[in-house]
Amino acid sequence: MINTLKIRKNQGEQAIPDVTRAEIRPPFRGLPAVDGSKCGRCDACREVCPVGAISARPLAIDLGKCVFCGDCARECPEKSITFSTFHKIASTSRDYLVVDGAKNAEEYLSGAIEARQEIKRLFGASFKLRQVSAAGCNGCEWELNACGNPNFDMGRFGIEFVASPRHADGILITGPISENMAPALEDAYMCTPDPKVVILAGSCAISGGVFQGSAALNREFLDKHHIDLYIPGCPVHPLTVVNGLLKFMGR
Repeated sequence: MINTLKIRKNQGEQAIPDVTRAEIRPPFRGLPAVDGSKCGRCDACREVCPVGAISARPLAIDLGKCVFCGDCARECPEKSITFSTFHKIASTSRDYLVVDGAKNAEEYLSGAIEARQEIKRLFGASFKLRQVSAAGCNGCEWELNACGNPNFDMGRFGIEFVASPRHADGILITGPISENMAPALEDAYMCTPDPKVVILAGSCAISGGVFQGSAALNREFLDKHHIDLYIPGCPVHPLTVVNGLLKFMGR
């Protein structure tokens, strides 16, 4: 009971009136700060990273691979890697997810999502998505469910998950895409009316995450179709999802 009360006090009020201004408290890990000038080239961060998200020269972290475990920050003797609580890390560019010391939170946000007029015109007022769990662990799926609860309430912005791809404006994929789920994912894509968008949510969907390189995966879908938005996280945080979708919609 005492632990429950401590968590309640730490999290504060649950309802979020303005999701665009909401902040997340520690111990949440968001955008990392990388200072290559402090790096002693010991490679401790690279050796401890379970997903190979860190490159040493120059020192950088790939948010599309990162599972935000924080092991790299803990192991670095020079403290050249630290994690902020900045959560607006979605991007329309896969390459942009590679973060080095040149990007602070404001700089990252300013160039993260390319505003496209056709997206704003078509989906700016109403955006329906079919979510496809392509062998996910249910971590991201739980957080996506939370996007529609009274706390985050993305429905007030016209954003909803629908039961059929035929009623959707696009598909949102979670999970690393297993061999068994690859045909179903392709079917969902083909059943979604044009024009449509494809969104990847979570490290597993973007890079394979901890499952990358597995023979049980079939990620050919990502080579065949254009990806419109990447939402990093492990799992994705609802505020990262909602703010990423809002900016993508041009709002």
